[in-house]
Amino acid sequence: MNQNSREHWGSRIGFIMAAAGSAVGLGNIWRFPYVAGDNGGGAFMIIYLVCVFFIVSNIMVAELAVGRRSQLGAVGAYKSISKKWTFAGALGVLSGFLIMGFYPVVGGWALAHVFKSFTGLLNNPAMIGANFDIFIESPVQPLIWMTLFLFANVWIVAKGVKGGIETAGKFLMPLLFVLLLIIAGRSLTLSGAGEGIRFLFQPDWSEVNAGTVLAALGQAFFSLSLGMGCMITYGSYLDKKENLPNNAILVLLMDTGVAILAGLALFPAIFAFGMTPSGGPGLVFVVAPTIFAEMGFLGIILSTLFFGALMIAALTSSVSLLEVVVTYLIDEKALSRKKAVGLAATVMVVLCIFSSLSLGMMQNFSILGVGMFDFFDILTDKIFLAIGGLLLAIFTGWTLKKEDLRDELTNGGQVSFKLFDVWYLMTKFVVPVVIGLVAIAGIMSIEETGVMILGLLIIFVFALFSKKL
Repeated sequence: MNQNSREHWGSRIGFIMAAAGSAVGLGNIWRFPYVAGDNGGGAFMIIYLVCVFFIVSNIMVAELAVGRRSQLGAVGAYKSISKKWTFAGALGVLSGFLIMGFYPVVGGWALAHVFKSFTGLLNNPAMIGANFDIFIESPVQPLIWMTLFLFANVWIVAKGVKGGIETAGKFLMPLLFVLLLIIAGRSLTLSGAGEGIRFLFQPDWSEVNAGTVLAALGQAFFSLSLGMGCMITYGSYLDKKENLPNNAILVLLMDTGVAILAGLALFPAIFAFGMTPSGGPGLVFVVAPTIFAEMGFLGIILSTLFFGALMIAALTSSVSLLEVVVTYLIDEKALSRKKAVGLAATVMVVLCIFSSLSLGMMQNFSILGVGMFDFFDILTDKIFLAIGGLLLAIFTGWTLKKEDLRDELTNGGQVSFKLFDVWYLMTKFVVPVVIGLVAIAGIMSIEETGVMILGLLIIFVFALFSKKL
């Protein structure tokens, strides 16, 4: 591809909003608050922030530097330095494909609940959990909402970097913050909300152990969408005048802010109404609506706003995943943007259909003992993303030239990056070890041995045939 014709962000704020949107996802709203409360509350928060700004920030800066230096997507960025490393970029593209094989399904659930909030979702609080199970097991309804959600992704990405992704980010991210602020504001004024605040923020160091640190590291790494080429891709559209370290910090602050706001929106209300906090889908699709049902008409409004925020978080993140795949098809296969979007979306629709049906009429069909939805989730969340981040750290610290990195991160000496030597040493020696621990812990936690072996085998095959990818 002619790099001179490559699309670029129209403004710094546009990139910040789009990159923050990529980092902010479903995990910020349904996973972060619960993991924090279950691992020492405020103590976990402190450890998490240390992980984000002293460990994970190094990877984000590295991804942006690799992307902007090469002016190519995930595969091309690695290949431009060494064809032996092509598999690392290809692994990121595969991760994007597989995550988009189930992520739009959940995004569709959120979109559906925006409308369900004012069409009877809250009428019978005792049936909310059962109705959610009926909904996701339906062979038709979830597919309709998934298609609508995926169509929104296609529409945004097809319009390009500046006209689509940037424009959407500049509108959606501020809207997400406003919606969460409104919900958090109401949640904090409820009688008994103080217990929820203590659950989230009061340090309980007696709960802290090695598992807590690993949980904080894992949450910090996975919540920022690192290891799958999103930031490499977004970095490739950056102007050479942009200050990469400063931009990375702003993205990290916004991502962490959304996670904390989500906690303030949910847990004060959970404790105010005497409910038990839970993690995963049950937190947002069962517990949250049950809380809103206790608030009368105001609850209908807050439920609509909450699921709107959840849908936005899912959309801004999934857009970046689709863009990783589309950029690969544009850079490496010379497809036009519209053809690349169409091809990628067609494959993703098929994967999403199987993922959705695996929760209902195809429950008896499994791959190595798990349904399609869980199969894609385990492969990416537990294996590919951690390995991808580890490979990026090794690639940056041990393959790229130190002076080339210094040149990129100081814009040829035009901006100051006084901590460059610290960043470089951390990226070269410390970060690979830390991410390696996260990867090992994640892989060892997989109960489905067959899936674990298959995931590692895929990485091995990719590495073996990297020059042909």
